[in-house]
Amino acid sequence: MLAGSIERPGGRLHYEVSGRNHAPTLVLLHPLGASLGVWDPQMPQFERFFRVLRFDARGHGKSTLSAGAEATCTLGDLAGDAIEILDALHIERAHWCGLSLGGAVALHAAIHSPARVQRLVLANTAAYFPPPSMWDERRTVALGQGLAPLIEAVPQRWFTEPFRTAQPERVEAVLELMRRTQPEGYAAACTALRDADLRSDLTGVRAATLVIAGAQDAATPLERAEELCEHISGADLLVLDAAHLSSVEQAEDFTRAVIDFLRD
Repeated sequence: MLAGSIERPGGRLHYEVSGRNHAPTLVLLHPLGASLGVWDPQMPQFERFFRVLRFDARGHGKSTLSAGAEATCTLGDLAGDAIEILDALHIERAHWCGLSLGGAVALHAAIHSPARVQRLVLANTAAYFPPPSMWDERRTVALGQGLAPLIEAVPQRWFTEPFRTAQPERVEAVLELMRRTQPEGYAAACTALRDADLRSDLTGVRAATLVIAGAQDAATPLERAEELCEHISGADLLVLDAAHLSSVEQAEDFTRAVIDFLRD
């Protein structure tokens, strides 16, 4: 495994590369508040077929925000971070797979930097994330009280009750990732989601696309996934029996579906 970092306006981005050096590159983008470790369930299989690039978003995981940096950013900023890492590694084109916030970032890249996106996996995500007031409230809590009050609500929102009961250690592992997130990094990503609206641009996606949804996902309901498929030409839809974090709750089915799609 290769680990490294690059400097970007406002902070430093941490990335990790693993898997097969001469295989197609797969970029993995994590959800709000988590870090690259959220993809650990997929890594043993993904590394068999791809050169896997994971990185921590601004102020998440081992990526840091500079002192005094503004707690704001856009989807374009976050997609630009990914492209800067690809440039640093001399990777012209890659498959992109993102979940929730990561899915929105991948979608932005497919629309605005299509030459960099080979195939596209959009998991538990949407073209927009109403209402704006929700993101402003989360920003206020994060910057005023830290992430602890927000993390309390995550298990119920991200996982179904049967999974929480049967796999408490896997839920706890995700919460531990969130505890390492800088409040300013979380707040910055909230602004990106608050201001995101890619609905009018969906017809511009040219990459072959797989949309993955959770049948019990209240954060990004099934109708959001259906909207993506309706407007992205040729997009396929897979619905898993999961809440928001389908890559963890249905890790085996998620992993198999992504590999099959990318290697088809």
